[in-house]
Amino acid sequence: MGSFVGHILPGTLFLLVGLWHIWCAVVRYVSSPKTFRVRVWNPVPGFDGKLKHLELYVISIGAFIDLCVELLVATQLRFFVDGVLNSTYLNNFEHSGMLLMFLIFGVVSLLSESTRYVHLPEGALCLIAATAFTAEYLLFYFHSTTHKGLEGYYHVLLAFIIGLCVLSSVAGALFPTSFPVDLCKGIAITLQGIWFYQTAFVLFGPMLPAGCSMKDNIVTCHSHESEVRGELFANVQLFFAVLAVHVGTIVSFGFAASRYGNLEELAPNSGFD
Repeated sequence: MGSFVGHILPGTLFLLVGLWHIWCAVVRYVSSPKTFRVRVWNPVPGFDGKLKHLELYVISIGAFIDLCVELLVATQLRFFVDGVLNSTYLNNFEHSGMLLMFLIFGVVSLLSESTRYVHLPEGALCLIAATAFTAEYLLFYFHSTTHKGLEGYYHVLLAFIIGLCVLSSVAGALFPTSFPVDLCKGIAITLQGIWFYQTAFVLFGPMLPAGCSMKDNIVTCHSHESEVRGELFANVQLFFAVLAVHVGTIVSFGFAASRYGNLEELAPNSGFD
């Protein structure tokens, strides 16, 4: 099924990267709308060298640590039993494959920025990111762990959010000057981080709905009414998560426009390029 830490760790990474992406997209757009370009990652302004690539280090190191937790710690290195793959840890093996894709994206992006041998255009990096999100989507869609009931509902909503990450990443390669596309990707990644947190606190923490309980690491609801009530509770949580991210984005846009905005290019009729 999973664990509290197993949801909090990736949730933290997605949340940090998503918030950073929203802020950087907004600042780049208000600073120069006419020259805006989609970026699959955003450097730290005012710094050169390794600190400039802090986002890529967060992605790469975070994915590597989470990969080690899933593949080495959780499995206790018991990969095989009687010469065949240990079916007890199929869930961890699947998660490891997903995390490996994000690790590959981070490493390839770092190599593309710091060497002249693997210098890829931004569109290609967008497609590599889309591939990582696609692997994550397929994991939750074809999971070896049977997600049923309330747990399954939370993962269905998560899959929808991941699908938005896939679409916005592909759109970034197709529409490299679109501010809405770049902003959408940041919002989707942020929502994914929030939903990982929400899933952790509901399924493994103190927010488990009344009428539902966890036994043998499986969430069960004592009646159909309790399960439906839990699903409606999830809908409300997702609504407030979307509302919070959108309000935060609007506030960020207003603050960035007042501090970094190009007043001439941000005229009311300029539109979103």
